[in-house]
Amino acid sequence: MLKIRLRRMGSNKKPVYRVVVSDSRKTPTSAVIEEVGFYSPRNDPAEVRLDRERVAYWVERGAQLSETVRSLLKRAS
Repeated sequence: MLKIRLRRMGSNKKPVYRVVVSDSRKTPTSAVIEEVGFYSPRNDPAEVRLDRERVAYWVERGAQLSETVRSLLKRAS
């Protein structure tokens, strides 16, 4: 099953996340199918960039949203 979830990037204590589409059976740091967004919680206010068209495309094809990505989508709208 495909999952749309966060992938942690950045250095120690300075996280930056990418919103990615990947296989749910693999770790979030393994190969991804597509990157569909970006989330930086350290900025004030937090920066959220999502390609809504691509997220909708993957959801139509059966990808599941993680709880965190679902909340980011609500926050970004």
